[in-house]
Amino acid sequence: MKHRFITTNIINNSIKQDAAGYIKHCETMYQKAISEAAEKIYRDRFTHPLVLISGPSGSGKTTSAMYLAALLKGKGLNVHTISMDNYFLPNDMGGLPLDKYGNVDLESPYRLDIPLFSTHLNKLFKCEPIKIPTFDFKTQMRSDYTTICRKEDEIIIVEGIHALNHEVTGDTNDFTTCIYVSVRSRVHSYVGTVMHPRNIRLMRRLSRDCLFRNRMPDNVFEMYESVTVGEEKYIMPHKHRANFIIDTFIPYELSVYANLILPRLEELSMKYKNTKNYITINKILSEIEPISANLVPEDSLIREFIGNSL
Repeated sequence: MKHRFITTNIINNSIKQDAAGYIKHCETMYQKAISEAAEKIYRDRFTHPLVLISGPSGSGKTTSAMYLAALLKGKGLNVHTISMDNYFLPNDMGGLPLDKYGNVDLESPYRLDIPLFSTHLNKLFKCEPIKIPTFDFKTQMRSDYTTICRKEDEIIIVEGIHALNHEVTGDTNDFTTCIYVSVRSRVHSYVGTVMHPRNIRLMRRLSRDCLFRNRMPDNVFEMYESVTVGEEKYIMPHKHRANFIIDTFIPYELSVYANLILPRLEELSMKYKNTKNYITINKILSEIEPISANLVPEDSLIREFIGNSL
């Protein structure tokens, strides 16, 4: 799938002419892509009952998994959704991967209980019962287990950043459908600035983390540097495995962020105001026609990052 290009001029003119109509158009583009994947999964439900959804941070994996599940349920299927986060190894096990600073590498696939996860995938395909651990992020420990057993006419959706990593999933191509979701569009400004998809995902993180996780913009920028390294090392190399690559960019979302996070950028230290990421984001959002977050539909993927999602 090639990258899509859009200009700030197109976004602004569309918002000014018919904001409601443009919002509906943007949402329909994303929903159509998910629907196409749902159709194939439905057709292949008996041979490929497991769906693996991967994508980098801020890509909209959670909403995409939920939206896909809703479409399949609408076709009369029972669907179970599993987060790979629950397969994180407890801190007391030792031997966890470390980053260059000596901290636990949260982006590494070796943070996962790979033997347990790959075994569970095969058991789910064979309709054998499994006990899924529940990972408590506050204690960094497993707190409980949930038993599920897939029936032959049921679908399992597995969502996580390493869901397409063959080393993590094992040899599962014969019974899985692989989906890679991420921002794939590049935005061009009036003055020639080009915004990489990574910056759009950074804006999503700024919105979610600053508004709802009490983080300062500096913290988000600092964290995103390490996240980006992990993406390029552990996630991007495996997207070729995807049966579907879905662009989760919703063009009018920039207008929402212009209202929500542009003012917060002033809180950044000079360290980050001099970075290419900041300069690009600030230029693009300063050009964009702002709109209220109240116009965003409750079932929109954007709600994953601005709150009040249906």
